[in-house]
Amino acid sequence: MDIYSSHIQKLIEQLSRLPGVGAKSAQRLAFHIINMPQEQVSGLAAAITDAKANVRCCKNCFTLTDEEICPICKNENRDHKTIMVVEHTRDLAAYEKTGKYTGVYHVLHGAISPMLGIGPSDIRLKELMKRLEDDVEEVIIATNSSLEGETTAMYISKLVKPTGIKVSRIASGVPVGGDLEYIDEVTLLRALEGRVTL
Repeated sequence: MDIYSSHIQKLIEQLSRLPGVGAKSAQRLAFHIINMPQEQVSGLAAAITDAKANVRCCKNCFTLTDEEICPICKNENRDHKTIMVVEHTRDLAAYEKTGKYTGVYHVLHGAISPMLGIGPSDIRLKELMKRLEDDVEEVIIATNSSLEGETTAMYISKLVKPTGIKVSRIASGVPVGGDLEYIDEVTLLRALEGRVTL
């Protein structure tokens, strides 16, 4: 038995397809949208349509942008000799929030995952190697510390090292405010191996 009319049900179904949005959240969002003023709903719909129509990958780093070259790659004050390799644009955004990294990025749009059938040719590795033909001094690998992220990091390292360019990997370990007794052994080992002198 259908509880809602077909229009409401259709909206709930579409919203529940979004990542991280379960059935209850989709229902809550649907009713919120229905109760919004018409101009706000039109603005939301237009923003979604415009973003889908106009957002594309930067020609240099492959982050999402609505310009041919993203603002980070355009910025002459950035260190274009240091490239941080990330899996997704949201990872780039996380590093930008720190305000401490002054180099540029390369977005892979995924990670190598044989289980999911994603190989090196399915992510932006060829484009990374092309960028390394320019004057690059260091590649910082900032993939996730998952199995796929580690596999990708090792693969990139093997590709880049023969070029003579410095390759580094972001440190991983104990989070700030974390209790040691609740942290897994691999994370603790990483923290120990990545220790720095005080």
